[in-house]
Amino acid sequence: MIQIEKLSKKYEDKEVLNIDQLTIQKGESFGLVGNNGAGKTTLFNLILDLIKPNEGQVINNSITVNKSEDWKKHTSAFIDENFLIGYLTPEEYFYFVGELRGVKKSQVDSWLLQFEGFFKGEVLGQKKYIRNLSKGNQKKIGLIAAFLGHPECVILDEPFANLDPSSQIRFKEIVKKHIENTTTTFLISSHDLNHITEVCNRIVLLEKGVVLKDLTTDSDTFAKLESYFKT
Repeated sequence: MIQIEKLSKKYEDKEVLNIDQLTIQKGESFGLVGNNGAGKTTLFNLILDLIKPNEGQVINNSITVNKSEDWKKHTSAFIDENFLIGYLTPEEYFYFVGELRGVKKSQVDSWLLQFEGFFKGEVLGQKKYIRNLSKGNQKKIGLIAAFLGHPECVILDEPFANLDPSSQIRFKEIVKKHIENTTTTFLISSHDLNHITEVCNRIVLLEKGVVLKDLTTDSDTFAKLESYFKT
């Protein structure tokens, strides 16, 4: 699904990412962990062609991302609130995303019903602009919009941050259900080792832009990661 080849990114003289080879298979739930400054967001930004690499390339479904935009037809993401449009209401934003992905308004309305528990009555029907909602509710909008239109690949950067504990648990269940019932490829970064080991079947540990560990998730994975971050 996604191939990374000799990918590097520098800011002035400082190299923040250097990955020789990394392949993420179709249908894989891929987790990315690391301390602040490890290069997680940089990697996702390169995969989404939001920044340009100094060297190397990212290939999404046989498409080199900085040479064609065709990969956008099957890929969605939520990195931060800059992905939102603050002067729209949540409904308007979902309709906008739906139109981009070929989903009619009536279909969007029906599809959103399954997330009422996650929204807790604080997102839809409030007649508020997105910019006037709490950071947590803004986050919920961006996360759920990433699922709209059944994309083949979903990329989420720190999806559990700014969510209260009950919302974190609900969103974790949303992701797990999606993984179980679809062939969607997930790329998820998180500082929360508990959540990411529960939802991802593979976890890569980045440190200073370099892959240190590439683990298939099992009953020992959390302990291995916790041990690393304790040292």
